[in-house]
Formats: sequence, structure tokens, C-alpha cells
Amino acid sequence: MIKHIVCFKLQDSSEASKAEARDILLSMKGNVPMMRDIFVGTDFLGSARSYDIILEVVLDDAAALDAYQVDPYHVDVVKKYMHAHTASSVAVDCEL
Repeated sequence: MIKHIVCFKLQDSSEASKAEARDILLSMKGNVPMMRDIFVGTDFLGSARSYDIILEVVLDDAAALDAYQVDPYHVDVVKKYMHAHTASSVAVDCEL
């Protein structure tokens, strides 16, 4: 199993913007078939080192991660939105 983790710092870190980004990310559930599980959380602390959103996606293996990266819904809807609204991001992909 693979866990794909991404933290996003949004251009606008208002609660409304965080909620909209969270909803877009969660919309992958049922639309991106290779995902086993998804978790999206929003930061409440707002410290200088905080990121606004965390995305955790569980996939079967590296092949599923590769398929996820090019999945049409992920690319055309989610990545398109997130790239337009994100100031920076960091990612970690690890084996469970």
C-alpha cells in the first residue's frame, strides 16, 4: 500500500477558500477509481509554518500511484483547481 500525502499553502487562506479546496479534493471520492481511501484536513492553527490543507490518498501500489497522477478527473478538475489556487505545496509518497 502507498500513502500519497500533499500539504497545500493556498493563495487565500480564508476559511471559505480552505473549505472550497477541501470540497474539490474530496470530490475525487467515487471519481478516481484507483483510490482506496482519502482524507482531507484543514489547518486551524494558522501559524507561520502552517500549511492550509492536507491531502492523504491511499493506493494499492506504485502502479496505482502512477495511474492516479494521470487520471482524467484528478488532472482536469482537481489539479487544475489546486494549481490555480495554491501558493506552494510539499508532498511525500511512502509505503505502508
